[in-house]
Amino acid sequence: MGKRQAYGLVVLRLCLGVFFLFEAIGKIGWFASSAVLANRLTEWLQSAGPLNRPYLQMLLPGVEIFARLVPLGEFAVAVAFLLGGYTRLAAAAAVLMVLNFHYASGVMFQYSYLTNGYGLPVLGGLFALAIGGAALPLSLKK
Repeated sequence: MGKRQAYGLVVLRLCLGVFFLFEAIGKIGWFASSAVLANRLTEWLQSAGPLNRPYLQMLLPGVEIFARLVPLGEFAVAVAFLLGGYTRLAAAAAVLMVLNFHYASGVMFQYSYLTNGYGLPVLGGLFALAIGGAALPLSLKK
């Protein structure tokens, strides 16, 4: 990989690190109460289609656990991206987290998903880091 391409991935890594940091900060309240997540999952269940309804029904009983795991996962990804450690692993984990939310909400089954800034741009960036994020400049772990 050329030096310019590597620094391009560093910029992407840092931008996604800031993104996940602020996503995690926005969910700090979930540690005190899982009600926000429970309400969101219930809302999504009311308008769910046949593909995501069973998934949401499976998630709801574990809302207490997921309300703590989601912000922790987002924070861990943010730290990994901002410090440049375990970038590829963090990106792969982030892909799974993002796809879980997109699938549960049903947004990935809508045409608007193709133009949503939280959709393909985030997933594309995460896949790029999962594939080419090893041994980047300005990383703790090379």
